[in-house]
Amino acid sequence: MKIVIDTNVFASGVYWKGPPYRILQMWESGRFKLVVSPPILDEYRRVLIELSIHRPGIQFERALALIDLHADVVKPIKFAHPICSDPDDDKFLGTALSAGASYVITGDKALLKQNGFRDLQVLSPKSFLNITQ
Repeated sequence: MKIVIDTNVFASGVYWKGPPYRILQMWESGRFKLVVSPPILDEYRRVLIELSIHRPGIQFERALALIDLHADVVKPIKFAHPICSDPDDDKFLGTALSAGASYVITGDKALLKQNGFRDLQVLSPKSFLNITQ
């Protein structure tokens, strides 16, 4: 199973406990394949670096190293017109479609409204855990 994880979920899993952390544990244990694209990787790095200023004890570099080793990197599909109310979120949908992923996991309300777009399941972390555990 291939999954795209929105930046808010990925960063929450790196810096805090809860459902996003459990999802990252599932990925690390091989329960699914993480799919990213260059724009998603750039956003992950930027947000993790910003958060590290306020939480200096967390070693986010390990998470980025795991992505380099174990994630599939694809070129996202570009849409002719914005899909999400925040066009910056389209990269998650485009990446999922490019990779043939089943799920986009997000806490973003605008992105969650895209559940069912081209048969993608766009779910909150808690909803994803409910159907996979």
